[in-house]
Amino acid sequence: AVKTFVNIGYGEAGVLFKTFGNGVVTDEPPLGEGLNIVMPWNTVYIYNVKQQEVFESKMQVLSSNGLDISLDISVLYQPKIAELGKLHQTKGSNYLNVVIIPSLRAVARSVVGQYTPEQLYSTKRDAIQNEIFEQLVEDVEKQHVQINSVLVRDVTLPANIKAAIERKLTQEQEALEYVFRLEKARQEAEKLRIDAEGKANANRILNSSLTSNILKDKGIEATLKLSESPNTKTVIIGSGSDGLPIILGSEHKYFALSRSTFSISKPFGIDNFLKLLSSF
Repeated sequence: AVKTFVNIGYGEAGVLFKTFGNGVVTDEPPLGEGLNIVMPWNTVYIYNVKQQEVFESKMQVLSSNGLDISLDISVLYQPKIAELGKLHQTKGSNYLNVVIIPSLRAVARSVVGQYTPEQLYSTKRDAIQNEIFEQLVEDVEKQHVQINSVLVRDVTLPANIKAAIERKLTQEQEALEYVFRLEKARQEAEKLRIDAEGKANANRILNSSLTSNILKDKGIEATLKLSESPNTKTVIIGSGSDGLPIILGSEHKYFALSRSTFSISKPFGIDNFLKLLSSF
């Protein structure tokens, strides 16, 4: 018997039509890539089974309040290979214009009609894209076509509506920024208040712990250290109202111990100073 060779390229599949049989073969897998042998009276219809894209530009739809909206939408699709025979039998090779594009337009109008222009322009674009995808899949999945993705590339509003929405969005952003500045100022004021309270508490604790005896002891320690200095100095002990040392500059030539006055013009020495203190 004479046979015919049919070559099927990469990313393609063939649907066999048997002239003396039952027509389109739907109960067997389609012919795959490479060289296939068929009877000369049969026909092979070759389909592109790779992912393809259809782009709908300036699709006119209506928003929920009746305003004209223009959409740019892309759909990524491909035929279901296992069902290629049924697709050819029921829809034909022009299935893009028979199945996908009419369903896309109907679904887009249905979904967009649920939203306001403001939602379409700003907050709901992703939600709209997902809804169109889900409904389109539901519409065409039983028609032997696979929808891989729907992309809403652009939403065009009437110029006056777009300008009004942009003004409103700008005002909302300015209001949010003002609220942020107020909150930041409040936090700074609270921080300053806490710092002030902490310092006040520290001062109260310090004041309550500094008794007159502690102050006198600290004063004596300071006086002892000064007395060891080789520089000429004058130290007055016990002359203040609180009994603390009063230290004068080196231009003076005396120091007072309550009832007596002494002159120091050279290093006095710690031992002599302690003896002097013990005499009081």
